[in-house]
Amino acid sequence: DDFYEAVNTEWLKTAEIPADKPAIASFLELVNQIEILLMDDFDKMTVEEVPENIPELKEFLHFYRLAADFKQRDLDGASPLLPYIEKVESLTDFSDWQNQLADWILNGLPTPFSLGVDVDMKNAKMNTLFAYAPSLFLPDKTYYEADNKSGKQLLQVFSAMMIQLLELSGKNKSTAEKIVSEAVAFDQLIAPYVKNAEESADYSQVYNPQSLNEFQTHSTQLDLIRLITELVKETPEQIIVAEPVFYDAFDKIVSKENFSLLKNWLLVKTIKGLSSYLSEEYRQVSSQYNQALSGSKEIMKPKKSAYYLAANTFDQVVGDYYGHKYFGETAKKDVHSMVVQMIDVYKHRLEKNTWLNKETREKAILKLNTLGIQVGYPDELNPLYKKFKIKDTQKNGALLSNVMNFTRIRQEDNFAKWNQPVDRSLWEMSANTVNAYYHPFYNMIVFPAAILQAPFYSLEQNTSENYGGIGAVIAHEISHAFDNNGALFDEYGNLNNWWTDSDLQHFKELAQTMIDQFNDLPFAGQTVNGKLTVSENIADAGGLSCALEAAKNEKEVDLSSFFKNWATIWRTKSAPQYAQLLLSIDVHAPAKLRANVQVKNLDEFYSTFDITKKDAMYLAPEERIHIW
Repeated sequence: DDFYEAVNTEWLKTAEIPADKPAIASFLELVNQIEILLMDDFDKMTVEEVPENIPELKEFLHFYRLAADFKQRDLDGASPLLPYIEKVESLTDFSDWQNQLADWILNGLPTPFSLGVDVDMKNAKMNTLFAYAPSLFLPDKTYYEADNKSGKQLLQVFSAMMIQLLELSGKNKSTAEKIVSEAVAFDQLIAPYVKNAEESADYSQVYNPQSLNEFQTHSTQLDLIRLITELVKETPEQIIVAEPVFYDAFDKIVSKENFSLLKNWLLVKTIKGLSSYLSEEYRQVSSQYNQALSGSKEIMKPKKSAYYLAANTFDQVVGDYYGHKYFGETAKKDVHSMVVQMIDVYKHRLEKNTWLNKETREKAILKLNTLGIQVGYPDELNPLYKKFKIKDTQKNGALLSNVMNFTRIRQEDNFAKWNQPVDRSLWEMSANTVNAYYHPFYNMIVFPAAILQAPFYSLEQNTSENYGGIGAVIAHEISHAFDNNGALFDEYGNLNNWWTDSDLQHFKELAQTMIDQFNDLPFAGQTVNGKLTVSENIADAGGLSCALEAAKNEKEVDLSSFFKNWATIWRTKSAPQYAQLLLSIDVHAPAKLRANVQVKNLDEFYSTFDITKKDAMYLAPEERIHIW
C-alpha cells in the first residue's frame, strides 16, 4: 500500500527532528554526524598543530575562534553595524549613490538588482556578465499573492523581527515601524516582475543577451554602463539578462519617487544580512523569521552557530580537511571507478534506446563520453582562500570587519573573471557537503566525499543495496545531462540544440508525462507542482532504472535490497512549515513521493514484491513512464 512507509516504519516512529533543525532525513543524519565530528576536531585543534603547508586551515581556526567569542561580540553590541547603517542613511539621491555604487557592490551591500560573472551559456569556455533580479523578503513571489495566507503571516513575522533589530540598532519604535513599512512597500513593488520558482527552474529562459546601450535604457536614474565598467575594468559589448521582465519594469521601480522606499529597503536588507555577525541578542532576534519559515523549535546554540558561520566562510578549506582525513585517495579512486561503471551502463542503455533517431543518439553518447567526473574533494584547493587573512583580531567588531573583507575578496575575484577562460577544476560544493550535482555549463558530475557513506554506500552493504543508494544517486546526476534542462546543452556545456526536431518533440511529450505523474499529488496539506519538479523527477527516473540495470548485471542480485535502500535514502521527517515551504520553492519532489512514485514505473518492482492490481502501489503498465 505504501512502500516508503513499509520500509521506514521503525525509523519514522523513533527518529526525532533536532530542535534546531526543520527536518531529519538520511541526508541530514550524515550532516549531523559530520557536524559533530568536525566541531570536535576543530575544538581540540590548536593553530600550532596545523602543518605549515596548510596556512588556509590556520586562518580558518583563527576565524572560528573569533566567531565563537560571544563575550566580545556582546561587548561590541551594535557598534560594528552602525557605520553601515550610516552609509545607507547618508545617501542623498541617485547621483550620490552612483558615485559609490561600484564600491558598494564590491563590499557586498544590497542593491535592487544583481550583477555577477558566470559561464557564458553559448560559449562555455569563457566567463561573461549576467544581470539578475534581487531577492525578495519572502521566499517566492507567490507568497505575495492576495490569497496566500502563509505570505501574510510570514510578512508579519518578518516585519516584527526587523522592527526589533532596528530598535537594537538605536531607532525608536515609530521610526523603526516607518522604515520597515516603506521597505516592505518597495519589496512589494519588485515582486510582480521577478520570476517565481517554477519560472526560475527553466534554464532556457535565462539567456537573454543585450547590448550595454540597450541595458542602459532600463534606468534613467543610474548609469549602468559606468557601473559595469568600474566593476570589470572594461566596457563589455553585452550582458546576459536573466530576468528581462524585471528590467523592463526597473525604471518605474527604481525611481526618484521611490527613493525613500528604496533607502529603507536597503537599510532593512543591510541590517538583516549582517545581524548574524553581531551579538547574541542580534543573532537571537534575527533568527525569528527563518524559524517561522522552517518550523524549527529552537535556533542553534551559540557555539554551533559559530562553527557554521566559520565553516560556511571557509567552506572549501573545511571540505579539504574532511576529504583528506576521512575519505582519502583510495576511496576517491574506488568511487571514481564506480562512476565510470555507471556511465558505461548508461551508455549501453543509450545504445539500445528505441525512441531516439541515430543522429540524436550519437550526440547523446558523445555528450556522455565527454562528461567530466569529480569525486571526493578537489585535487587543488581554490587559490582564492590564500587571500583570506584574519586581521585586527583585537579590535571591536573584528568578526564583522573580517567577514566584510572576505566578501570584498570574493566579489573582486568574481568580477575579475569577466572575459576570462572558465576554470573547470573549481568545485561549487565543499567535500563535507552531503549532496551531489551535475553542472550543465561544464557537462560535469560532482560527488563530494560526505555523501559516499552508508546508507548510500558501504562495504558492509551488499552490491544491490549500494546500487539502490549511491548507484541511483550517481545515475541521477548523469541523467541531469538529459533532463529537460540538461538536454538543452551540448557536450561542451553550450546552450545548443543537438536534437532532431522529431526527437525533441517526443522528448517534450515524455517530459510532460512526468509532469503529469507528479502534478497535484497531495502532500503536507498542499500539492506538488509537477512543472517545478520535472527536472529532478526525470533524473530520479533515469537514475533508478540505470542503477537497477547495473545491479542486475552483478553476479549476486538482491532486488529487494535494491528497492528497499532506495526507499531508505529518502526517509524524512520535517516540520509542516518546512514541508510546505519546499513545495513552493524546491525543484525536488517531497522525499516520500520520490521513493514511492518512481518504483511504480519499474516492472521489476512488481515482480520483486508481488504487487498486483489490488495494491495501492500498483500502476497499470501503460501508465508507467520510461524516458532514460
